[in-house]
Amino acid sequence: MKNLSKLFILISAIGFLASCTSKPVASIDNLKAAYNGESTASAKYAAFAEKAKAEGLDTVAVMFLSTSKAEAIHADNHKKVLGKLGVTVEGPEIGQFAVLSTAENLADAINGETYEIETMYPGFIAKANEEKATDAVKSFTWAFDTEKKHQAFYNVALTALNGGSEKSLPAQWFVCPVCGNTYDSATVAEACDFCMTKKEKFLTF
Repeated sequence: MKNLSKLFILISAIGFLASCTSKPVASIDNLKAAYNGESTASAKYAAFAEKAKAEGLDTVAVMFLSTSKAEAIHADNHKKVLGKLGVTVEGPEIGQFAVLSTAENLADAINGETYEIETMYPGFIAKANEEKATDAVKSFTWAFDTEKKHQAFYNVALTALNGGSEKSLPAQWFVCPVCGNTYDSATVAEACDFCMTKKEKFLTF
């Protein structure tokens, strides 16, 4: 009986240690998907910036440049978390996208951000919490909170463009280099609302 008790304790201990050292498999897959998705968004917004500039829409162009950088920061953060989990990623894999008129590009950007804030990141965050992948939770949350701001910026820009008041849009933008949080000139804070990085370290566009 004592031997059976010892065996049960040993099996339980092994199971506990295995659960402690097991990798968050689903979150790793989600980090890879987010890394590629954010990298694609960064490339797409950079292309949208070039199109806006070609159309003489300088305020929209600089906005897209700032959000492109923010998405690149999100992608890099996801990659860093993968590295902490012992996972090396190749790439990134840039998905296909079309560059149309700036109005159409803004509508496309709004759709992309809406998917991320309503579907993708809430699911990724929930799974990372379930798997106790705290670094993934933080990286996903920083991106999720920033994408909500991007969606709002794009909606304002599209409304202004359709109303012929593009020149009223902000001409200067700021991006936190740590988490990708994005500000326009009217809302920029003394420190990042998400990670508390000081304003003097922000990237300026």
